[in-house]
Amino acid sequence: MSTVADKVKDWVNGGPDTEEGEDFGGPELTIVEHLQELRQRLTICAFALVIGTVIGLIFSDTIFHLLLLPAGPGFKGYAIEMTEMFTTYFKVAIMTGAAIAMPVFVYEVFGFVGPGLTRKERRVVITLLPLVSTFFIFGMLFGYFVVLPFAVRYLLHFSDIAIDAIRISNYIGFVTTVEMWLGLAFETPLIIYMLAKVHLVDVKRLASYRKYAILAVFIIAAAITPTPDPFNQTLVAIPLYLLYELGILFARFA
Repeated sequence: MSTVADKVKDWVNGGPDTEEGEDFGGPELTIVEHLQELRQRLTICAFALVIGTVIGLIFSDTIFHLLLLPAGPGFKGYAIEMTEMFTTYFKVAIMTGAAIAMPVFVYEVFGFVGPGLTRKERRVVITLLPLVSTFFIFGMLFGYFVVLPFAVRYLLHFSDIAIDAIRISNYIGFVTTVEMWLGLAFETPLIIYMLAKVHLVDVKRLASYRKYAILAVFIIAAAITPTPDPFNQTLVAIPLYLLYELGILFARFA
């Protein structure tokens, strides 16, 4: 019986019976077989999401209170609709489940496209898989401890003309959106390294794109932090640009 390590080794090498001269691994599949495999992998992803969501529901109270901390002490959201608290709790559980299931999502995606990759590309993928979740978590931690405390308190205390009556669903939606996009943005160095490894980009070309990268990170920062002040935008843009530079550094070792 083959072990998980044997299966991973076969996937990286293109299958146990792959000849040394072949570039691409895996048997040719019909469209129906591809769709069956896709259904199987989507089922695994859905199952992982369900398990993660159940875990999120178990710890929903703790997670919910952690998400309220960036607003500062004394913040109290308002539930306007009868089912608003229930749906908000469930949304938090789903987002938690997606974060927990992220390694499974990534593994299944690359498992599906793996047969269409060369041996070199598969080795790159299998090497970077553990780092994908790590960088995603770093992005979420950066959002939680650096971006959200400034952004949320700025928006809440922007003016004392009106009394803040923030819907709890609106607040949680804002916080989870920022967390998700920053988690994805922190994958930039890994994406650049992968592209450089398969020779789609090189260090010289990436360096020549710096001025466009600066413009792009400020646009992305403006989308992630919907606040009108330049401070919060710059607070996000600088780390995003440093991630681009880190990607160039990674590309030198590709």
